[in-house]
Amino acid sequence: MRRRIVGVATLVAMLAIGLFGVPLAATVAKYLFDDERGELEQVADVAAVSSSIALARGEPPTPMPHTEQGSDLGLYDTSGHRISGNGPPSADDPTQRALAGHHVSEEHTDESLVALPISANGTVLGVIRATTPFSEVYQRVGEAWLAMAGLGVIAVLLVWLVARALAARLIRPLQQLATAAEALGDGDFSARAAPAGIPEIDSVSTALNSTATRLDDLLARERAFSTNASHQLRTPLTGLRLGLEVAIDTPGQDLRAAIGTAIEDTERLQSTIEDLLELARTVTRSRELVDVLPLLTELRLAWLRRPDTAQRPFRINATTSPATARTSTAALRQVLTVLLDNAALHGAGTVTVTVREAGEALAIDVTDEGPGITTAPAQLFTRRPSGTDAPGANGHGTNRHGIGLALARSLTEAEGGRLRLSTLTPPTFTVLLPTAPGDPSQAAGSENGLGVVLAG
Repeated sequence: MRRRIVGVATLVAMLAIGLFGVPLAATVAKYLFDDERGELEQVADVAAVSSSIALARGEPPTPMPHTEQGSDLGLYDTSGHRISGNGPPSADDPTQRALAGHHVSEEHTDESLVALPISANGTVLGVIRATTPFSEVYQRVGEAWLAMAGLGVIAVLLVWLVARALAARLIRPLQQLATAAEALGDGDFSARAAPAGIPEIDSVSTALNSTATRLDDLLARERAFSTNASHQLRTPLTGLRLGLEVAIDTPGQDLRAAIGTAIEDTERLQSTIEDLLELARTVTRSRELVDVLPLLTELRLAWLRRPDTAQRPFRINATTSPATARTSTAALRQVLTVLLDNAALHGAGTVTVTVREAGEALAIDVTDEGPGITTAPAQLFTRRPSGTDAPGANGHGTNRHGIGLALARSLTEAEGGRLRLSTLTPPTFTVLLPTAPGDPSQAAGSENGLGVVLAG
């Protein structure tokens, strides 16, 4: 491409120089020939003036003025004989016509000729004949044309240099675009094309960078879905398997009831997968006004059905009803599921979920009776790959599912809320969610001091 740009620019420059240079060269040559003829006529005029007085008086003619080398200047009488200067001994045709009273100016193949009659009172007294060869004019024309050709070569060279510089400036960002596109095709979605300062190329760079960003976000969401799905489905799948194994291994077990429970667990798994898909594939979600109490009741029933938590009480304390927040149901369900799984795996005793007002936010506290948390709060919400040994969330044992709390915090912040560790002992995590401004139900619940307690 660089060669094409430089070649086209050079060709255009040569055509432009040719279109202007050829007429200019012809004009210069004509000017030089006219100038030479003008000088020749001027010399003839001077000689005619100096000789006219002597001819009128009948005196011997004066010597002819000095001329350039190669030029001839001669004086002829009325009989056509040369009486002074240089030239043919007798008058030639142009001189004969000048003796007839005509001013003759001619150009022959190799010389320019001027024959000027000398007159007094209408009578021709003689003729001044002047000639000069074209060799000197040809030399001057050649020098002028050579100078013009040199300037043309310099102009073409400058155009060539400028075209190379411009081609390099154009090709460099295009090469960067090609490199970025190739990296993007190889799966490197962090590749970006730098701005070039050329609007047309920058528009392509912007489109490519935007595509790379969208692909990077899409891949990140798909990877997050895979990671989060494996984490969120591990516990319910384990519970489903344990329930079926217990039903098979226990003599006299009601298999129909076990199958019914397994179907319910399967439906909850399907709901979890749908929630994760929605959260992974939706960039901007519309936040709806959600009453969290029915959702907590649903999670409480799931808690009581789990083999590992069936013997641990689950309490719901609500100081307002309905307890509404502006959020996504799918996101809130996953956040609370993570916190309850954390309490089930690393906590002990009763799990208490308290719903309360916190200014313009709705607070949901999840507390258990396990030992206090010794892990640094900043590390609790750090995403760690599944299968990595790390201190337990409550400071004992190991936590092989380090993405849980990190997932819960990222989902909460995506909904405009916050997730934090409120107290170390007893371990309490608080979810703060925005509420609808001026919601009358919130105000009514607060003013009446309504308390709802569900225990199991």
